[in-house]
Amino acid sequence: MLDQTMQPAGTEASTQPASIDAAEEARLTSSLKPLAKGAFTEAHARHLLWRTGFGGSAEQVALLAEWGLEKSVDHILDFEKVPGEPVQADDFDKDIMRPPTADEREMYRMAQRSRDEDKLAQIREARQRREQTDRVQVGAMQRWWLKRMIETPRPLEEKMTLFWHGLFATNYRTIENSYHMFLQNQLFRKHAVGSYADLLKGIIRDPAMLAYLDNNDSKKGKPNENLAREIMELFSLGVGNYTERDIKEGARALTGYTFEDDGFVFQARNHDNGVKTILGRTGPMNGEGFVDAILAQPACSRYIARRLYHHFVGDVPPDERGGDADLEPAQRSVLRLMASQLTTSNYELKPVLRRLFMSAHFYEPRFRLQRIKSPTELIVGAIRSLNTPPRDLSILNDATDLMGQRLFFPPSVKGWEGGRSWINTSTYFVRQNVLAFLISGKKPQGYDATADTQPFDAMAVIGSEASSPATAVARVLDVTLGQRPETAIGALREYLKSNGDRIDQSTVQGMLLLVTAMPEYQLC
Repeated sequence: MLDQTMQPAGTEASTQPASIDAAEEARLTSSLKPLAKGAFTEAHARHLLWRTGFGGSAEQVALLAEWGLEKSVDHILDFEKVPGEPVQADDFDKDIMRPPTADEREMYRMAQRSRDEDKLAQIREARQRREQTDRVQVGAMQRWWLKRMIETPRPLEEKMTLFWHGLFATNYRTIENSYHMFLQNQLFRKHAVGSYADLLKGIIRDPAMLAYLDNNDSKKGKPNENLAREIMELFSLGVGNYTERDIKEGARALTGYTFEDDGFVFQARNHDNGVKTILGRTGPMNGEGFVDAILAQPACSRYIARRLYHHFVGDVPPDERGGDADLEPAQRSVLRLMASQLTTSNYELKPVLRRLFMSAHFYEPRFRLQRIKSPTELIVGAIRSLNTPPRDLSILNDATDLMGQRLFFPPSVKGWEGGRSWINTSTYFVRQNVLAFLISGKKPQGYDATADTQPFDAMAVIGSEASSPATAVARVLDVTLGQRPETAIGALREYLKSNGDRIDQSTVQGMLLLVTAMPEYQLC
């Protein structure tokens, strides 16, 4: 477990994005026109790698800059063409929380009828053992997913899987079935940059979501409104774009949508076949009809456009409540264009993402190095950009939890708040500790065994051409921060001076420890 008791100085102000002066604001591109031909530099490539994945090494940044914008975006978006490690259905045990067999149910009924307390106690203990085993498996799944994000040659696939996990937030603790969380994770990966419409129709058939929002017991005459409400409020439309009647009618449409074991089941006898009026549509709608009514609303494409923009570009409110008075005109214009693209493409994500990643707006200085890295981005990004060894996935998993992003355990159906919420006095030093662990193998108490078995080649970060203190400092800052703040230059030059201006494994590692502890390193 990483120490979280130390307290940083000046954290609150230091991670606040810099303000933009009026002249720069006026230069914001208000369309999705492509970045000028030949304008794609290493700075742009670095930005693309961080926002669409988890950063990249200096060599990867240079390669994308050499490829140019179009080839780089196509390579990232068309990841299905890149060989990757497939996920197998049997990667995890699906039978830990299986339903009881007919013989087991009969044994339980007999024990109840005969009041056989010993037999009932044995049945309860067996159930508790399965629950304990399942909790162990969800921990293994957390480490498995971290490993995939670290090693994948298709980073956008995993980044979008993480995005959907935050949007369609489902907490394992509520459903207590790790294999259902695994199936949901696979659903997100399958539709990572595919059809949002298909994903929304998939989520109303997803066992984890059905259990999480109590739809598995929703029946004709007794509809449960949780799933219908959250689909409209958090998954598709946003507050203010539906009514309480839409929720009640949507809940009727979703009656009978449940699951048995690991598969979706439609129970016709429990479904309300009556006429419903939802979002202006009238008919004997089922769950798919409910989703179609949602997708037909202009508010849906606007909402998904906002969520994508927030994730990839810059902070905007998650929905339209309160208006867009705080948004710049250029942002409002781009959001409208993205929503229109989603509508015309029938909610296929690739066209809008390709247009966004190719746009000058995406690469505006206003949006670069302004987004606070999530705990997962921080850890995975450090490993992928610096080529540190991952060392111990259990320690890394504990660190993401301490920093506020426990995979498969989002805090509520709203997911993680993100942004400034990632940084506080306790999480800031966990961030420093975990980066020190990756770079040096040092834990709050002693060194990890991997410090010797998995050494980190710090010299590879600066390359052979960085032979002088000035070039070494510049190289370290370019790789870690993507910028060269005067304060950071001064701190690193002073550090090297105190070490006789040596450029070796020890001093480069020391510079990396200094830089990764800086507020600027928390941004991407």
